[in-house]
Amino acid sequence: MNNQNLIIFNLKSLYSILKELEEHLNFKIFESFSIKNLNDKIKSSKNYLVITQKKVNDINNQLILDNVPIKISKLIEKINIQSLKFQFNEKSEFRIAQYKIDLNSRELIAENNTLKLTEKETNIIIYLSQSKDPVSVDQLQFDVWGYRSKLETHTVETHIYRLRKKILKKFNDNNFILSHKNGYQIN
Repeated sequence: MNNQNLIIFNLKSLYSILKELEEHLNFKIFESFSIKNLNDKIKSSKNYLVITQKKVNDINNQLILDNVPIKISKLIEKINIQSLKFQFNEKSEFRIAQYKIDLNSRELIAENNTLKLTEKETNIIIYLSQSKDPVSVDQLQFDVWGYRSKLETHTVETHIYRLRKKILKKFNDNNFILSHKNGYQIN
């Protein structure tokens, strides 16, 4: 929850209470009374939660307190739960080249095409995307499979061959995962 910003919208007394407790919380507390000011605070903050009594249109990540008064412990619990949900949703999708990966559904998406991936295929793509240099078969075998052996196995090559074949068939992309003499790399 580090760097979480709480923006209290049109709740002056709640802002005062939370501001007083700020040093004991994992949140930075801000106050807002206008939509323009609220939008400015949201733009300057990537990790935020808006606390309000009424839903504000076109604002993501809101905690609506429609049952007040509320115990402070219950409020902190609700804030933590909402923050975790938001962080989970934010981290469930990311872009790799022209594709988007949805980690929750394990899908590779481009334009209007969706390719279902296995857990291992998803892990391979994520691991390769995080490396600037080609990744060796041994490194993939150890880090993705958790397997370390001197025995020769073609598990990595077989998985990558099948994954490249699926991507070619679905997206007509033969250059997403490239083979180099010293390993594999995402283009």
